[in-house]
Amino acid sequence: MTQFEKSFYSKTSMYAFIVVLLLIISMWIGTKQFSHVDMMLFGYLISSFVFAIGMTVRICAWSMRPATHQVLKRTIQNLKARKRQKRNFKSVMQTLVDNILFQKFIFKRGIYRGIQHWLVAWGCIGSFAITFGLTFGWMHFKLVDATTYQLVVMGYPMIKMAADGLFAELVFNGLNITALMVLGGVVMMMIRRQRDKGVQVTQRFEFDLFPLYMLLAVTVSGLLLTVSYKFLDGFIHSYLALFHQFTVVIFLVYFPFGKLFHLPIRPLAVAVPMNYQEQLKVDTRPCKKCGTTYSSDDQIDDVKDILGAQAFDLQLKDGSYLADYCPSCRRRMRVMSQLNLENAAGNPFGPIQTNNGIHIPGFGHKRSEDFYDETREGEK
Repeated sequence: MTQFEKSFYSKTSMYAFIVVLLLIISMWIGTKQFSHVDMMLFGYLISSFVFAIGMTVRICAWSMRPATHQVLKRTIQNLKARKRQKRNFKSVMQTLVDNILFQKFIFKRGIYRGIQHWLVAWGCIGSFAITFGLTFGWMHFKLVDATTYQLVVMGYPMIKMAADGLFAELVFNGLNITALMVLGGVVMMMIRRQRDKGVQVTQRFEFDLFPLYMLLAVTVSGLLLTVSYKFLDGFIHSYLALFHQFTVVIFLVYFPFGKLFHLPIRPLAVAVPMNYQEQLKVDTRPCKKCGTTYSSDDQIDDVKDILGAQAFDLQLKDGSYLADYCPSCRRRMRVMSQLNLENAAGNPFGPIQTNNGIHIPGFGHKRSEDFYDETREGEK
């Protein structure tokens, strides 16, 4: 442990301090030594720091789990391997496009579910990007002349846009567009949860419904702000702004500790095909008993390490592990163990002779040719 680490109560607190420090430094750079800080966003700024601390604590706790820790360790190890660079790049890009960009894994469960999830996911991502960019001062808009605005990113002038142009309208209404995406997705989700009896049986208010209500409150209050100043001449705008800020603060504080936490960690899904598919969608690890391929070497080694870290001793008498066998052979071994016939002689995939004479065919395989061979039975 370094002297710097000893200055903190734990590694998690140290990482939280580093994250907040980096955010302050990035804010100092983006606002040109805090010369462009918008005090109207002060409430969002404080809640964003709380959000960053909560996310750091949650990610540290999540990454300390044996399974997550092993996957992260394997991912770093494979990323460093030069011989895997081409495969890693192909696997990561394919997974990012399929699972992150288009979210095909959700569309496999139904078009309706896929659309609602895609709208909420990308609506939230877009809202976070714009909100944090403006709150931390990473970007702001500079008035060049009476009809022209310029986007400034991290203190550097970027593109110019006509104030009454289509591009400017899209940029200035970015939060409204993402809010409409989230609103549409949330409404679809609430309709599904209202109509689907199977979902109602398993759903919980605090885990499944509360996040939807929070998203609904944030999006509706934000859209009402636009309606107020564009169509109602600012009617109760100050009250709506205060209420919207309140909903956003509660949402950001809740986010790291609720169901929505899966959003920032979902990209780790790229590690699955990169680490555990030596050949894409092809199993290469042979079963120790029957020879059937059922997994990959890296995955089986990681399973052993994860179970070992959790004090699960699944080593067999011959020195092998239960993970060295395919699921079919594991089921058969479990039954034979329960029948106290672990060391049966003869055909390993033949019938199991029980003490009461009942014949049970081999699990996961066709019945042996000599199942009813009375001569062979007499020889035993």
